[in-house]
Amino acid sequence: MHRLIVLPLIAALVHVPMSYGAETFPARPVRIIVPFAPGGGTDLTARIVGQRLAEQWGQPVIMENRPGAGTMLGTELTAKSAPDGYTLMIASASHAINPSLYRKVNYDPLRDFTAITMAISFPFVLAVNPTVPVQSVKELVAYAKANPEKLSYASSGTGATNHLAGELFKSMAGINMLHVPYKGGGPAMNDVIGGQVQMLFGTVLETMPQVRAGKLKGLAVSSGKRAAFAPDLRTAAEDGLPGYDVTGWYAFLAPAGLSRPVLAKINHDMSTILASPAVKERLLSMGAEPWLTSPEKAQEFIGAEVVRWGKLIREARITAD
Repeated sequence: MHRLIVLPLIAALVHVPMSYGAETFPARPVRIIVPFAPGGGTDLTARIVGQRLAEQWGQPVIMENRPGAGTMLGTELTAKSAPDGYTLMIASASHAINPSLYRKVNYDPLRDFTAITMAISFPFVLAVNPTVPVQSVKELVAYAKANPEKLSYASSGTGATNHLAGELFKSMAGINMLHVPYKGGGPAMNDVIGGQVQMLFGTVLETMPQVRAGKLKGLAVSSGKRAAFAPDLRTAAEDGLPGYDVTGWYAFLAPAGLSRPVLAKINHDMSTILASPAVKERLLSMGAEPWLTSPEKAQEFIGAEVVRWGKLIREARITAD
């Protein structure tokens, strides 16, 4: 009789910590590591989501900006934090790029993290100085082939996504262009407008105002589908470079080992926030679209990005060291 009573009791107790963790989370403040300086797109996205999480959870959600070492400082800090849900991180494509770009990286982008959800996606705008005599991607490729080594393209830095977007463009189009790295998107944009460099893959917020003002010519978006902010702007794949698709992204991660119930709760709450009309409208004004996924899909996508950019970096012999 005692055995019949004790066994169900033990079985029930085994399940208490798992369900308890989800029901009581969070019981104290949560921090979101932003491996960038304040003011950029990752920082703004984290704050938009974090503010609404704090309202929903009834607990402070604190932004902790930890820039440095090409985002590796904040990323390593996250990897070494307790996997209890109280330390989260917003990651960009550099999370998948850095392990191939740098010789020494003290974490594994997949093994040391639990993906929670993708957050947003955004294309780059392929834009050229108005003096470049082309009106489309097809014409740009033809011009580059007829004028070898005449074109140069700017980026916000070696290994940045818009640098790799240019390298992939070169590889797929079979053309040669000189890469000119800058310390940030602003200086790169200024020199393309000034004509010192002929083109760039720029962010929406930096590039579209210059296109609309006639200071640059927008040729295409880098994504595989047209963008909501500029539906008349063709994709590079539509306009002469089939299969070309480069999309910027942010995702929310946690240290590896986060319990399934807490992971499911954070995923659900973040997804609800990202899908809300007010947040969606705010993100669209930034040239981005919400991207809601399961943790498994987010992990799978990041893994594919690690493979994709690693291959390109090795073939192009790109290094940041």
